Amino acid sequence: MPNNKTVVSQEQIAHQYEYMQFIARMNEDKAQVRGQRPKAFTQTFGCQQNEADTQRIAGMLDEMGYEKTDRTEDADVIVINTCAVREHAESRALGNVGALSHLKKARPEVTICLCGCMVQQEHMPDKIKKSYPQVDLVFGTHALWRFPELLYRRLTGDKRVFDTSGDAAGYIAEGLPVLRDGGTKAWLSIMYGCNNFCTYCIVPYVRGRERSRAPEEIVHELEQLVADGYKDITLLGQNVNSYGKDLDEQIDFSDLLMRLNEVPGDFLLRFMTSHPKDASHKLFDTMAACDKVAKQLHLPFQSGSDTVLKRMNRGYTAEHYRELIAYARSKMPDITLSSDIIVGFPGETEEDFEKTRTLVAEVGFDMLYTFLYSKRSGTPAAEMPDDTTHAVKQARFERLLKTQDETVQARQDAYQGKRLRVLVDGTSKGTEYPLTARTEGGLLVCCAGDDLKIGEFADVVIEKTSLRCLFGRSV
Repeated sequence: MPNNKTVVSQEQIAHQYEYMQFIARMNEDKAQVRGQRPKAFTQTFGCQQNEADTQRIAGMLDEMGYEKTDRTEDADVIVINTCAVREHAESRALGNVGALSHLKKARPEVTICLCGCMVQQEHMPDKIKKSYPQVDLVFGTHALWRFPELLYRRLTGDKRVFDTSGDAAGYIAEGLPVLRDGGTKAWLSIMYGCNNFCTYCIVPYVRGRERSRAPEEIVHELEQLVADGYKDITLLGQNVNSYGKDLDEQIDFSDLLMRLNEVPGDFLLRFMTSHPKDASHKLFDTMAACDKVAKQLHLPFQSGSDTVLKRMNRGYTAEHYRELIAYARSKMPDITLSSDIIVGFPGETEEDFEKTRTLVAEVGFDMLYTFLYSKRSGTPAAEMPDDTTHAVKQARFERLLKTQDETVQARQDAYQGKRLRVLVDGTSKGTEYPLTARTEGGLLVCCAGDDLKIGEFADVVIEKTSLRCLFGRSV
């Protein structure tokens, strides 16, 4: 079981359900007067964990009697779930909030809520209070489970409600409602927080310490997802390889995968994100042995320079990363590999950058997510000297993208003529290949075939390739 200090008691969860019912009754009265239910709008910035959090917020809003809307102008409650990992995401969120000032003036009764990682930063509540008077409710990552109570306070008289409390230990709140979008894909959080403190990263400061959900809770949620028809399920954590370190039970992430693989049903399990420091041969052996675990690995290396990796506090070397990839491929020759890279970290030299570019070319990734370094206030990297101009960083970024595209295209071309199992998940804009699907490795396939059905697995033969997509026909 998790540490009792981090688990929200069922009595506290029941208390939140009481607030949900209070608001639901208020909304029933409003619906009788208006002839329609009050509506709620949600928007998410940032990572998959944020998306999973928004689904819990949506579940609570649904329980409170709100109907979902995609239009802010129709909403009675607007919730924007924010990100703090990069400056761009923060600026976009605040820009959207600023645009809501006109809506607030026209409809003062609208409740505008801000939540998530951005607002958990120490300086942000005061900034919102002073510069964004249209915002009614602010709650941080540690107070998400108390959203019904906070919203009730706002609706029943409190002018503005701010709650970014909670210590770094964080919380695990089981039993809250979740409203997913349907379809084939689902997020399943297995842990929260991070203990790594990479020098560029704000996450440990806003998400708190690592805390693992009890394995039986995860198994139960997976069983429910499979029963509900989800077939592409991604296990989420800031560092899934640290799963179980805080539990009384002796269990690690590989053990959890083995347990989840035993759940009956036709589905695929993915996971993200893994940290090279904690990745192990045991993990790759387990992936190879589990038929329901996708042969897909997202393993961020960030830089190919040991000097930069040390300044980043990543805890591994480029050579160790290469060894991990070699072992993973020896166990799973068809594994799909992806990674994250930061270009322009403070102090990065041309030699450092070339080591990164060399590693990209050597490994041959299927997908890469490359970013220019984004300075985050409050992190050690923000105080590091940096005499490299933005123009130089941008030029390096573009050179790396060229190398990246060449390696990815080569990997894509290797699928020409191959037979792949895919999960059909939607429609495309094209007419020759009208459906979209994902391979076990997560690659996008536009496909065609009279026997293909959305939500079902099928075999296709790849007829064409491009940088971003494969094209296949059912067999």
